Amino acid sequence: MNRSLSIEFSRVTEAAALAAFAWLGRGNKNAADEAAVKAMRLLLNQMEIQGEVVIGEGEIDQAPMLYIGEKIGLSRPEDEVVTIAVDPIDGTRMTAMGQANALSVLAAGGKDTFLQAPDMYMEKLVVGNDAKGMIDLNLPIEENLRRVASKKGKLLSQLTVAVLDKPRHTKVIAEMQQLGVRVMAIPDGDVAAAVQCCLPESELDILYGIGGAPEGVVAAAAVRALGGDMQARLIPRNQVKGNSLENLAYAENEISRCEALNVPINEVLKLEDLVRDDNIVFSATGITTGDLLKGIQRKGNLATTETLLIRGRSRTIRKIQSSHYLDRKDADLHTLLNV
Repeated sequence: MNRSLSIEFSRVTEAAALAAFAWLGRGNKNAADEAAVKAMRLLLNQMEIQGEVVIGEGEIDQAPMLYIGEKIGLSRPEDEVVTIAVDPIDGTRMTAMGQANALSVLAAGGKDTFLQAPDMYMEKLVVGNDAKGMIDLNLPIEENLRRVASKKGKLLSQLTVAVLDKPRHTKVIAEMQQLGVRVMAIPDGDVAAAVQCCLPESELDILYGIGGAPEGVVAAAAVRALGGDMQARLIPRNQVKGNSLENLAYAENEISRCEALNVPINEVLKLEDLVRDDNIVFSATGITTGDLLKGIQRKGNLATTETLLIRGRSRTIRKIQSSHYLDRKDADLHTLLNV
């Protein structure tokens, strides 16, 4: 991928984060998501790419989305062919409630780089480079913990695991705590935790749990770019939320769409199945301050952002701090940034 496109993708997540920030703490996660989607679409459509969204967001929450198959970019014959996996806000509820760790994230690669899957649930297991090859979702979580601890030369009591704080994880959290493992229960948004597992300075060893598939594929791009390891499994809604008529209807649609895309359900997918090469770009901009990135600070028409930008092929990791004079943005974007 053209190196100059990397910086352009950082501008996309910055714009989405700034638009979401306008809705910070207002209690309306769909409005925040809609603003981020519009800003992201606006910037993507200005890029010199022949782009296609292959992983979108929003269907589980019935929110606005950049939909799978959407064409983006100037799409001129000379423009580079790019596929995009997006999550305009990883942590919509956290943004709506003014809580920490909300991000705008995007991954980009060449044609056929990313797994194409519906917006459904995904079981995920992530470790960094120092535990690569030691995870297997077909094994019980305890066995995975012991394998990772052994590889890293740690006791179980020295492991730190991030898990989404959801009722579906109550049992596994208790199981890990009984083993002496330190569990960090995060309210929403597991992309940041997946990235942290792969950063050498992080104290986080593992991410485990069931979350969204779009976030899973975006996270997989960062994991691959950073040399980590990940396994995942797509799970129909009824297996997570129960067999109500509504959930069964959702599950039937998910299964049908997976069949159309030739994507297996309830089978382990390896990192290479999720992201097929390392010629990728990952960009994440903080909306609210968290362990990975600082959130937006705004005073009048001046806003500052912090963005993590990773190029997979060179494994270059950049943190970009930017100042934005919002009154200098073009009219369409300026409207989204000033609710």
